[in-house]
Amino acid sequence: MLDYIEAITNARSLEELWSRHTERMAAYGFDRLIYGYTNFRTNGSLGDIEDFMVLSNHDRAYLDKFFGEGLYFNGPMMRWSLENTGACSWSWARERVARGNVTPEERAVAEFNEEMGVTAGYTISFPTISSRTKGAIAMTAKRGLTQNDVDEIWEKDGRFLELTNNIAHLKILSLPYEYPNRVLTKRQREVLEWVGDGKTIQDIATLIERTPATVEKHLRLAREALNVETTAQALLKASFLNQIYRP
Repeated sequence: MLDYIEAITNARSLEELWSRHTERMAAYGFDRLIYGYTNFRTNGSLGDIEDFMVLSNHDRAYLDKFFGEGLYFNGPMMRWSLENTGACSWSWARERVARGNVTPEERAVAEFNEEMGVTAGYTISFPTISSRTKGAIAMTAKRGLTQNDVDEIWEKDGRFLELTNNIAHLKILSLPYEYPNRVLTKRQREVLEWVGDGKTIQDIATLIERTPATVEKHLRLAREALNVETTAQALLKASFLNQIYRP
């Protein structure tokens, strides 16, 4: 246990951490994981999906439909994770579906999961101190395991599983991650970093040996890449997405 915790806390990349974590969770019977995190949650939205951090080892066919068609937002366990913190058996969702206490959209997600063999597991919703952030992980059990089997695993090892997933979550937040449609160039990152350090346009032009117009151009392109309207928003969003102050 200590060797594993030490390994993930010392991981230098998301690839290294995710490889170790998925391997360890599979040893406990959870061979398919979806980790998701957003800094842009509001009362009615999780923000732009292109700003999500999503890690998964599910089949591509499953992920393409689950995310591509927006099913993720209507999953019964998604509702639970947005309203709660801690770990929850998927029996919670199965009971709601059985009683008919779900929306048509939620029922469609449950039917899709049944079709794809995503039938037993646990969801962990991570603690947060901000109303704009939310992170959770959905842990799907190996095919052939029932929810009763999974609940027995959790009864024995749930405390360790919840702890290690929380540690992995905190480590993930500290590591660089390339958002495919939010990638800044080296120069765009540099000028935003100087803005964050309190420099004016003229200061930055002097520091990077370019004209103020060129600095303005890089800031405009950074705003466009991050899909925001102001430089202040760009600075905040780039910080949230770990796109600046990177080694």
